[in-house]
Amino acid sequence: MAIPSLSTQRLRRRGRSQAISAWALLIPSIALIALMVGYPGVTMIWQSFTDYQVRNKIQGTPANFVGLDNFTKVITSSDFPAVLGRTIGIMLLTTTLIMVGGVLVAVLMTKLGRGMRLLVSVGLLLAWAIPPLTATVVWGFIFDTEYGLVNWVMNAITRSNDWYNHPWLLNPWTFVLVLTIIVVWGAIPFVAFTSYAGLGQVPRETIEAAEIDGAGGWQRFWNIVFPAIRPVLGGVLILQIIWNMKLFTQVYALQSRGGIAADTNVLPVYLFRQGIGKFGETSAIGMLIVIIMLAISWYNIRLLLKEDEQ
Repeated sequence: MAIPSLSTQRLRRRGRSQAISAWALLIPSIALIALMVGYPGVTMIWQSFTDYQVRNKIQGTPANFVGLDNFTKVITSSDFPAVLGRTIGIMLLTTTLIMVGGVLVAVLMTKLGRGMRLLVSVGLLLAWAIPPLTATVVWGFIFDTEYGLVNWVMNAITRSNDWYNHPWLLNPWTFVLVLTIIVVWGAIPFVAFTSYAGLGQVPRETIEAAEIDGAGGWQRFWNIVFPAIRPVLGGVLILQIIWNMKLFTQVYALQSRGGIAADTNVLPVYLFRQGIGKFGETSAIGMLIVIIMLAISWYNIRLLLKEDEQ
């Protein structure tokens, strides 16, 4: 039997020491994730299959296992299909506008001089730094029925009083219009900065060679730039899908300013309005939201994983 050399033993001890150090650094983060995400997630899964209510918590009695009854009750309710369709529709609309607008702003920043690029960056940072609730309140005043700037501008353009006291938030379609403006305005900076960082990694020599060969601007972007930044855009797209499926603050705040909740609810707000006492049904709605987000994002995740393997 061969005896390991001294150098081999030292390498093994060093490897074990590095592994122990790595786990020692990871354990606090793993424990925090398990506490903040794992425990609530497991609790939500368990409660979604029971009839757990406030009385069970107050009386200390166990909940009854009801299987898929909560999911059946939620899915077959009269308003759930409309809320689900509205949520997915708003997600697709806002995500598309955010991704396209962010990439266009990033490309524009590569064409600007240093001073203008700094000015655009500061403007994007200001829009990004404003909390969603604050931004919603500001935009709510802009579209206010009596004192809104939009109504005043429309009256000035049409030279009439037709837009006086026009309720933008009362109509579900114009409610979605205002909501889309707020969400896109606040999310474009993240996509723009991320895309701009990705554009900086594209070899300039390759673009110049394609330009010499006669490739137009769109051809250079689609055949050279886009494949290079596609992994970055794929990750950003997944984040935007998740974030836009979880819209709550903007929707709830606009509803408080005049929107009709029954006609403008999205899944997170719908979950909140279902009632605090029915933990089983609300947990089932939460599970459905997670499943829908994973199903929508799975295709993009698979593409990213395939690109990493190549």
